[in-house]
Amino acid sequence: MRPRLRSDRLSPLLATATACPLTLGCSVPAGAETDAEDSPVAHQRLAGPTQALPMDRPTIGLSPDWGVKALEQFATTTGVSPGAAVSFIDMPFSSTDARNVLAAAEQVAGMGGVLMLTLEPHKGLGAVTEESIAELTDLLGEVNASEVPVLLRFAHEMNGSWYPWAWQPQAYVQAFRQVAAAVREQTTATEMIWAPNYGGGYPFVGGQYAPDPGTEAFELLDTDADGELTQMNDPYAPFYPGDDVVDWVGMSLHHWGDSYPWGSNDLPEPAKFAEQLRGTYSGLAGDESMLPDFYELYAANRDKPLAIPETAAFVTADADPELSLQIKRRWWQQIFNEDLRSEFPQLRLINWFNWDKDEPEVARIVRWSVSTDQEIANAFRGDLAEWVAQAEDVNRTG
Repeated sequence: MRPRLRSDRLSPLLATATACPLTLGCSVPAGAETDAEDSPVAHQRLAGPTQALPMDRPTIGLSPDWGVKALEQFATTTGVSPGAAVSFIDMPFSSTDARNVLAAAEQVAGMGGVLMLTLEPHKGLGAVTEESIAELTDLLGEVNASEVPVLLRFAHEMNGSWYPWAWQPQAYVQAFRQVAAAVREQTTATEMIWAPNYGGGYPFVGGQYAPDPGTEAFELLDTDADGELTQMNDPYAPFYPGDDVVDWVGMSLHHWGDSYPWGSNDLPEPAKFAEQLRGTYSGLAGDESMLPDFYELYAANRDKPLAIPETAAFVTADADPELSLQIKRRWWQQIFNEDLRSEFPQLRLINWFNWDKDEPEVARIVRWSVSTDQEIANAFRGDLAEWVAQAEDVNRTG
């Protein structure tokens, strides 16, 4: 899934917002003592995402189609206050990109949650330089100073073949580690999340950035050393940057329907979400049981908190309203249920992909969102278990 933060939607907010909420100094009343020893702000310590989000249950987050009041509108429509929100930024980024991130952070600050900032080096991994990293940490410092913790999702879905940073395991690991080192040294409440795409369909043949045989990248990806890239190769391990630099692990995991080439409105099979996390899925979309157990290998065994940065269920804009509700409901009921909570105790954050967008894979408008239709929004809130954490459960101060 490849949405971008839309500058045209956030510009009105930037025209009316003051800079004050985005600096800690603004919280000190005029005329008050501002000495570091005496300032009330100086005695506040911002918790990072691992400490801020509840440890005993997952938090509901949102990947919104950003607008001036995107989070507030979602909360009003659904009655659910997301404890995290996803935004996107290029690397290197423009001044407009930076303003958009600060505007998104201001909305997150108003809700009381965590920002998941997705960093996309669209000019390739060569764009990850000391200069671009320094600009990034300056921006992260400003977001953290607004009392918003950040989960930094660097170059996500790197195991696909559709991004210019994809399928370059050695260069990717090096870039991730370089960014992580700077983030740890120069920010106060930012953590790194490593988040590949679900491996079903790997190696995603035909993508623009697939490596050529004989190259170093090809050899690293050929994990069974048979001279071919097939579904029997490990879609995750070649890209893992190391336990010392990964704070969280995550996976993009959507219900696209029953089978390739997609495009039909299909009810999710029972337990599909859990089986895909475990690498045991074998069903209408094909036999994918050769995949590694992502949850066990990367979350449980390494004691890493797990996030689902993006999830939703495929429904086309022209689908029957009753069927639309059934498809989405069956997917969210799989995700937010007591059995899943018990089976995956490391699962700490689930972001619903709340976009209605043109998907080039199917050449149609897909309604991934749960807030476009009020009946679906009401059902979403009615089905959401009380133990699912929301914004009011996020503790951002240490």
